[in-house]
Amino acid sequence: MTDSVATILEKRAEETPDAPFLLAPDDNILTYAQVATRARGLAGWLTEQGIKPGDSVAWAMPNGLPSALCLLGILRGGHLATAINLVAGRDIIAYVLDHSDAQIVLVSEETEPLVREALAQSESGARIIIVTDDLFTPRDVGTIPDAETDALLMYTSGTTGRPKGVTLTHRALIAGGQYPGIAHELTPQDRALCVLPLYHINGLCVTIMGPLVSGGSVVLPPKFSVKQFWPIIRAHECTWFSVVPTQISYLLHDETLFEAIPSLRFGRSASAPLSPDVQTAFEARFDVPIVETMGLTETAAQILSNPLPPGTRKIGSPGVAIGNEVLIADKTQREVPRGEEGEVLVRGANVMRCYRKNPDATAEALTPDGWLRTGDLGRMDADGYVTITGRLKELIIKGGENIAPREVDEALYTHADVIEAAAFACPCDRYGQRIEAGVVLAEGSAATEEILIALCIERIGKFKAPDRVHVFPELPKGPSGKIQRIKLAALVLET
Repeated sequence: MTDSVATILEKRAEETPDAPFLLAPDDNILTYAQVATRARGLAGWLTEQGIKPGDSVAWAMPNGLPSALCLLGILRGGHLATAINLVAGRDIIAYVLDHSDAQIVLVSEETEPLVREALAQSESGARIIIVTDDLFTPRDVGTIPDAETDALLMYTSGTTGRPKGVTLTHRALIAGGQYPGIAHELTPQDRALCVLPLYHINGLCVTIMGPLVSGGSVVLPPKFSVKQFWPIIRAHECTWFSVVPTQISYLLHDETLFEAIPSLRFGRSASAPLSPDVQTAFEARFDVPIVETMGLTETAAQILSNPLPPGTRKIGSPGVAIGNEVLIADKTQREVPRGEEGEVLVRGANVMRCYRKNPDATAEALTPDGWLRTGDLGRMDADGYVTITGRLKELIIKGGENIAPREVDEALYTHADVIEAAAFACPCDRYGQRIEAGVVLAEGSAATEEILIALCIERIGKFKAPDRVHVFPELPKGPSGKIQRIKLAALVLET
């Protein structure tokens, strides 16, 4: 794989200049030629500002055509595109701007106050630039980056301590678009709906790089909206979408009348385990197959994927390795027999180069022979399908017994009114740790804590059932929509 994001974009502009690439819900359409011209324009502007290849350029913008153009323009110039998580909070944004050595921060009028507040408490000398059309005016551009050039700096959500800066090369980003393309059989005729933020690896690699590598197109609304989700897919004849389990759950609980959409081939779920009950109910109601997958920031998104119908989709499993290698390993990183539990390891072109300025964390995560330790626990069956059983750092150890929080989650999800659920550990004098859980319920639900605990006892037994179930208006999440159990536990312990 010798291509970079820049060379692939130029090839698309040359070979299919008039094919649509980026679309806004208001019917503003940019072709591959137009996107390439604008990307070169921004790359040239950055050069005029004295920004050198390899320098960090941050962008902090909501989804939309300008955000995607900023990403592609930074990459086109060979700079390090540094993603700013808009929901991370001022302190984390300040840390990221310092740690990344960002030279410039590209913002919208909407996000400029937040970034300015963050810069005020940081030591960064980054300049804030409000993005206007002038930045994309055609300009000459210097050298084009190659596959081994560092391309993206994206910070993990940081459930504890400071977030780590994941450094991905152009090769990794291309692989991050290529592997979903293989798994989902994407063609130039396919059109994605992107409702995940581009500062998250799923939104960036799967629904921007995926269409770029396959020659397709993508619709970019500013954010996820339950009410606008299906109308946008229908109006723009989208063939697929990529979402997270919480979004699937909210769509399922929306009572708006749904009519079949002929163009839609499949939906894709990633970033967190999908409850089998939620998946089954969603497919029964909407008659849209959901392909469960798994990925990480450190792997430019996809690691595993179920095949498309009529291939075998194993409900409850994120699928098989496609593009990269995956094995289940013991504590010494040796492969365990099929069916036994171990840590999920992955190796391939999509794996990160390093954690920025953190050689110790890099050495802990990457083995000498190139395997990335994901921190996820799982089993692989005889057909190569992986089942995720938990996180090494999230296991609940009650009375010496390891309990996977997901097992409790899935028991709670069997109640029709549970939209979100997450079990977690709390300190306990008797058992060392006890099990508690947080849930979000459908509006008007009559479900009580007692009802939900009784359901868990029925499903998984009294020992694994939570002692408390807390009802919240929402659960704390990272940028991917993944529920953060550690923050939920801290929230409960504070009250």
